Amino acid sequence: MVKLRLKRLGKKREASYRIVAMNNSSRRDGRPLEELGFYNPRTKETRLNVPAIVKRLQQGAKPTETVDQILKKAQVYQQVNV
Repeated sequence: MVKLRLKRLGKKREASYRIVAMNNSSRRDGRPLEELGFYNPRTKETRLNVPAIVKRLQQGAKPTETVDQILKKAQVYQQVNV
């Protein structure tokens, strides 16, 4: 099963994350199938590749809880239903 989840980057106490599509049995920082965006929790900066995320969601990928909240805030789910 493919999951949309966060991959940790950065130094200690200065984490930032990439939103990636991965198999659910892969390690957190393992090789992703596709990189879909970026999230920095310190500055609340978010950059998303919306067409690629919509494509993965239509193929049946399941987002984790944190990624789900990021996608809701960016209103990505409205584009999935259209």
